[in-house]
Amino acid sequence: MKIFRAIASVVVTIAALAIAGARPATAADSIDPDADFKAFRDYFTKRFPNVPLNDFVNGPYSMDAELRKQWEAIDDFPPYDFAIDRGKQMFATPFKNGKTYGDCFPDNGVGIRQNYPYFDLQSGEVITLELALNRCRETNGEEPYSYVKDEMASLTAYMAFTSRGKPFDIKIPNDPRALAAYQKGEEYFYTRRGQLNFSCASCHVQNPGNHIRTEVLAPALGIVAAMPIYRSEWNGMGTMSRRLVTCNRQVRGVPLKPQDELYRDVEYYLSYMSNGLPVSGPGARP
Repeated sequence: MKIFRAIASVVVTIAALAIAGARPATAADSIDPDADFKAFRDYFTKRFPNVPLNDFVNGPYSMDAELRKQWEAIDDFPPYDFAIDRGKQMFATPFKNGKTYGDCFPDNGVGIRQNYPYFDLQSGEVITLELALNRCRETNGEEPYSYVKDEMASLTAYMAFTSRGKPFDIKIPNDPRALAAYQKGEEYFYTRRGQLNFSCASCHVQNPGNHIRTEVLAPALGIVAAMPIYRSEWNGMGTMSRRLVTCNRQVRGVPLKPQDELYRDVEYYLSYMSNGLPVSGPGARP
């Protein structure tokens, strides 16, 4: 039985989340994203009743008062401003064929971050914003960017900035392929891996607000909203792809290739769980 579907029928406790590292579904289970969404949202809001719902998008700053004070002081001069400026310039610069990124997206690519990732019925796969940007480049005769380097981080920082405050609106079509992608993303999120035998949920469901070394762990609810992020430990910007690869390495596991199908499915699952929460990216983290 899916972990959050089971929790929906019982009193939500930390003990119930102890099984979060196990595979959350069996082949016999039906896939019910709406029920998962309600249970997921209920878990976090009941566990952290003093955190306003929309504040979950601020990650560790919604969990730790002292850390929040530091963030508010730093945010007077956001460390990611350079990425927004660079991304805006890149976005407006024509390709060699005269077209721009705006020609590849609805509304010229402005204010659309909240709709990504989406499930493409034609290709039968999840399309993330990062993947869409590189496909736009390739369609227009340009080389794709690395998914973990500054160019992609700058482009997505600008696009996120144009969507700030807009609520996530991720759709799961009534299509077996879309439901399967959602389920694979959910399963990956709860599956333990690496030498440390951690799942994504070990940190972001079971232990948000707790410290791991000097880091305050962020809640899974709204965790995608601030992407891409400036991290002090990176001394620079990082994409969603970079964050997923880094997490796998931190548990001493073998990362997948950036924008692997499973990574895209995980982003799809987490973004659906963030529906209704505002885009806050680009963000900054310790």
